[in-house]
Amino acid sequence: MQFLLITIDGPAGAGKTTVSRKLAQSLGYRYIDTGALYRGVAFEAKLRGIRHDDDEGLEHLCRVLDIKFVSGKKGTRLITNDSDITDQIRTPEITMLASAVSARSVVRKYLLGLQKDMGKEKGVVFEGRDMGTVVFPDADVKFYLDASCKTRILRRYKELLPKSSATLEEIERDIKNRDENDSARTLAPLKPAKDAIIIDSTVLSVKEVVELMLTHIQKIAGR
Repeated sequence: MQFLLITIDGPAGAGKTTVSRKLAQSLGYRYIDTGALYRGVAFEAKLRGIRHDDDEGLEHLCRVLDIKFVSGKKGTRLITNDSDITDQIRTPEITMLASAVSARSVVRKYLLGLQKDMGKEKGVVFEGRDMGTVVFPDADVKFYLDASCKTRILRRYKELLPKSSATLEEIERDIKNRDENDSARTLAPLKPAKDAIIIDSTVLSVKEVVELMLTHIQKIAGR
């Protein structure tokens, strides 16, 4: 069987996480949430009082940071220096800090090597924002998952509702700020790869998106 390296990029709230997990399960592939890696760095930076624009401090943090995914009874967990921080990196504060930290070249350089190592054996679905443009420009299959801004805001609100007191207005502000930060930055801005398959999930269910992706993957794998 041919193992492929698949990337799924797109803005916040487009449904990347759910779709990427379902697609990986359908293919029997590993799933890598690269956004969690940036959240992990952001969380550790906040823990140590390192500002998002302190490149010297961030560089030192990356040198001493051991960050990895570990699979177990609770699913895939994010571990930094032997501490499970999976449940602590999904707050609005860490989300915005991760967006700011991800624009720093010292952080991107550190995680670039880590991500490339994870993709060497293929048979993996990478979810992120520059997977198909910067990290894996030669990926076998590239998707860019998008949705209307209104739809993305509502999806993120429903996702955070059980564990956050953030209002719809706060979610809207965070989504729009993050869109602007991710798209306007000079280093690895959020955009579809030239050869990416663009899917608008505004009116599609998760199942429909995954089935559409599988159809494209089968065509590409059969070439």
